[in-house]
Amino acid sequence: MVDVFTELTIKCPISKVSEYASNPDNAPKWYVNIQSVEWKTSKSLQEGSQIAFRAKFLGRELAYVYEITEFIPQKKMVMKTANGPFPMETIYTWQAIDESNTLMTLRNKGNPKGFNKLMVAFMAPMMRRANMKDLKKIKAILEQ
Repeated sequence: MVDVFTELTIKCPISKVSEYASNPDNAPKWYVNIQSVEWKTSKSLQEGSQIAFRAKFLGRELAYVYEITEFIPQKKMVMKTANGPFPMETIYTWQAIDESNTLMTLRNKGNPKGFNKLMVAFMAPMMRRANMKDLKKIKAILEQ
């Protein structure tokens, strides 16, 4: 089991941070490893929405479909893989620190399959570094 939690304060109102981060079309712009996104359901983000992602992680091409299992605008979004080699749950939360600063958290939990045991041992620290890069990238985009 891998469980990685990262957080970062973004100098931007919660409405702007949560709207940008919860839009899957923006994922390739701020996620280092995500290469493309394709909606499998209508583009109205809600519980049950399904989005296909193509990513590269640890030198492997990954294709998987996330399903939105919980969405509370400006509070929380939870996505779970509906298929793919790495069953994963991704949780975003947003908390207003004040009118112009937002604490964003990013948590990934899952059971990697198809990776050798040695690789799994290194996966959590590698994911933590990648997640922090992602949060720093979204911070840079939104603070421009």
